[in-house]
Amino acid sequence: MRPVLCCLWLYLLGVPAVARAASYEVEPEDTGEAALFALREDGAITAETLAALLVLRRSGVDPAHASRAALYALPGLTYARVDGLLEGTGSAGVVPSGLAPLAREERTSAAAEVRPESLAFESRTASEANERRRSPLVSGGRAGLTAEERRKLAPFLMMAPSDRVSGDARLLTAFAVSDPVLPPLALQVRVAGPEGWRVGLLTSMTRRRLGTVHRDASQRRLVAEAPGVSVVMPKFHGQWMGERASVLVGAYRLGFAQRLTLDTTGLPTPDGFLPDDAVRVPGDVERWCFLGEGACTPEERAVDVTPDFHWEEGFRGVVGTVRGAVGTDAELSATGFGSYQSRSLLSHALMDRASCEGSRCKAPAVWLAGEKTPMGRVVSRSLPGVFREWAGGGHATLSWTPRAQVGATAWGALPVWSVEGASLDFRSTAGYPAGGAFGAVGVDGAWGHGPVDLFVEAARTFDAAPGGGGGFGVLQRTVVAGAAQELEVSLRAYGRGFANPYTGAMSGPDELEGSRARNEVGARVRYLHRLEGALRLRGEVDAWTLPSDGAVVGSAGTVNLRASARVDWRVHALFQPSLWGEYRDKDVGVAGDCFDGSAEAPCSGSLLRMTARVKAELHDALTVAAQYAHARVDDPVNAGVRVDAQAVVEAQVRPCEAVRLRGRAVWKDEDLSTRHRLEQSFRATLDASWAAGDAVTTRARYAWRIDLKDARGARTPPDAPRHLFALEVETRF
Repeated sequence: MRPVLCCLWLYLLGVPAVARAASYEVEPEDTGEAALFALREDGAITAETLAALLVLRRSGVDPAHASRAALYALPGLTYARVDGLLEGTGSAGVVPSGLAPLAREERTSAAAEVRPESLAFESRTASEANERRRSPLVSGGRAGLTAEERRKLAPFLMMAPSDRVSGDARLLTAFAVSDPVLPPLALQVRVAGPEGWRVGLLTSMTRRRLGTVHRDASQRRLVAEAPGVSVVMPKFHGQWMGERASVLVGAYRLGFAQRLTLDTTGLPTPDGFLPDDAVRVPGDVERWCFLGEGACTPEERAVDVTPDFHWEEGFRGVVGTVRGAVGTDAELSATGFGSYQSRSLLSHALMDRASCEGSRCKAPAVWLAGEKTPMGRVVSRSLPGVFREWAGGGHATLSWTPRAQVGATAWGALPVWSVEGASLDFRSTAGYPAGGAFGAVGVDGAWGHGPVDLFVEAARTFDAAPGGGGGFGVLQRTVVAGAAQELEVSLRAYGRGFANPYTGAMSGPDELEGSRARNEVGARVRYLHRLEGALRLRGEVDAWTLPSDGAVVGSAGTVNLRASARVDWRVHALFQPSLWGEYRDKDVGVAGDCFDGSAEAPCSGSLLRMTARVKAELHDALTVAAQYAHARVDDPVNAGVRVDAQAVVEAQVRPCEAVRLRGRAVWKDEDLSTRHRLEQSFRATLDASWAAGDAVTTRARYAWRIDLKDARGARTPPDAPRHLFALEVETRF
């Protein structure tokens, strides 16, 4: 068997092929938001990949003006491919023209997605597109994106601004049949105009959002105002972009280098700041009553309701970048930012310094107040605006070529609690260092020659937490990219005191005091190989250990392991099989009967999952797929082992260019040996999209979910069947 494997390996290394980026587990065939969430549900992509793709869809990448890091973040582009694109346009890859017009069938494919999250600001009309000159990056040829690359990347690409005002607006809503109140609403508007300016906003109608939190001096407790129907505008921005400078006022994301010192973008290779107007559509229902025992009647506790739209509270303020030449062969880029943001916090992540001491303080009770509302303790709800954060910092990079540069980053933040009369602070699970101000400084560098690229970043955090003070972290990546393969080897080491709430560095899923990239020394290897139009292989191994005790004494030296592999065969349209597997082991070498990928408590165990999928393109307008996953999980019940299973059937139909239908049915059982514990459900969804020309697109979704648990012997009764709806109307001008 070993000689056969060696021969196969040598064959793959020698066969000419086209490589693709190793950053993402798959190259999504359908890049609609619903399809991306389905990939996450199936275990085909990680939560980090999902977040990055959603950000890319909303922000977009202009290939004519994007940096090397921004282009590499696109799915399907390796460093070798990116360098080929940049070499065709000069050392920096900057060209004066915009994105070449997509063919009609490419525009239709991109615009007809179930839930497009980024269709850029610009109009897609043919008359406007024909007025633009073709860019070498997108017009084909030796250095341009091929027609197939343009088709696959269309949802992530952004056209250069035109000489007239253009934009888009999206109105979204979601509701369930069981809703006792009005459904939530969200409106996103983006406008772009000449001279490089853009504006955007996000507004939402909420019904479940708690009001202001204050301290009741007479009763000596925290009180939150009862929720009610209100309209909020959590995000807005105005941006101007020039040849050598850019500035944004409002909500934004930013990140640099290897994401160690500062990154809130979620992208694998961030390079500066992005406007932020992202919002998350509710995907399920929640219980109507969020108060403790005795505050609601049994009937009220049984009622379900659609939650409000969710958004992340990033930075909000001013950020800008300037660039200029240094001598004849270098360029200096400097970015500075300032932020003043009202932030929410879960009620159980608070502690009151006046009532206890140390980091093990219990969360203070937060009570609900308001007319015609029951009096009770709020349980596991976000408290809006409970503290305000002042933050600021900057980053500077000196570049000789797109592959040779050095940089430095520094930032600091100061939380100011908005509840007067209370001595509040963060509990250990909040993810923020307690005690006051915190921040980080770091240096980074990159160098590349031939097929090899080296990246490194080192950082030091600072905080005022009792017994803390900060710690060190370092991350190094080596990427070897060729015409047929890409190999990435990453090394990381984070001290126990490396508490950085705004790092996006790679790490294991386990946490320490709400932070993942902390108290960890590890290595990760990724490999990708692809035969164009025939075969795609991807493998990854990630191992890490705890250099110091975590939340539990004696946990130092614990070794954890994650490994995955996937193969996709694409030779025949009628038979396209895929097979992937995943193995995770918490506390390698120690036999255990439980598995938990993130909890701080000691838990030894493993998970092994295998998934098989078959896709068939029966016609240009009809595609079907079937998938089955089988998993073995260490569990304290059933002699320490349980078996999970999941089956999926999908179909996509396009009866005409303007209409697209997508159906999906999922059966899930988290313990095949019983019917009264964990999740056992069936869910069917139908997505429909209709494009009225290039101006208006309407998308609708219906989901039907059934709880298959047996009421006999179940700790909690099975949920009633749920009927969920979502509607979106998008207009482009």
